[in-house]
Parts: sequence; structure tokens; C-alpha cells
Amino acid sequence: MAVIRFLVFSFWVVVFLVLLLFAIKNSEPVAVQFYFDQSWEAPLVFVVLGSFAVGAAFGVIACIPPLLRQRREIVVLRKEARLRSAEAPPVALAQPTAADAPSLL
Repeated sequence: MAVIRFLVFSFWVVVFLVLLLFAIKNSEPVAVQFYFDQSWEAPLVFVVLGSFAVGAAFGVIACIPPLLRQRREIVVLRKEARLRSAEAPPVALAQPTAADAPSLL
């Protein structure tokens, strides 16, 4: 288990170093043009990270409606299962016999 933790930690260190080097190499300012001659000037790394954050937020927002539908369906199915288990009589479990046991010979 310690080996897996070390590998995961090493992976995240490598990812951090790659992103840090990317940020250092892309620190020159860029202008982002908007409509009506509006512009915003920021380092390229902030523009890229901001775009990534906005995209991730839209992705999470897009996942919310299907998750809510699934939760509602799960609630309905649990209620239905509870009603069926309350209506069904208890089932007696059959005891295994010697004839059911596999032969070792």
C-alpha cells in the first residue's frame, strides 16, 4: 500500500512541476479581446487556467440534471422495493443436504 501511495504522490509532484514550468515559460502578457472593443490583458498562464476553470465549471453544471434525475429514480425504486418486500411473505431457506455437497472423489 505504501508503494501505491508513493507512486501517486510522485505522479502529483510531476504534474505540479510540469504545470509550474508551463507557468514560468508562459508569463508574458496577452490581450484577450471582447466585444465592443473591450480587452483584458493578463499573463498567458492565467488566461489558460481561467479557460480551464470555466470549462470545468460548465462540465459540472452539465452533469447536474442527469444526476438529479438518477437520484429521483433511485428514491422511487427504493420505495417500490420497500413496498414489495413488505407485501411478499418471508421465504424459507432450504437447508443443504449431503446429496448437494460436491464429491471429492
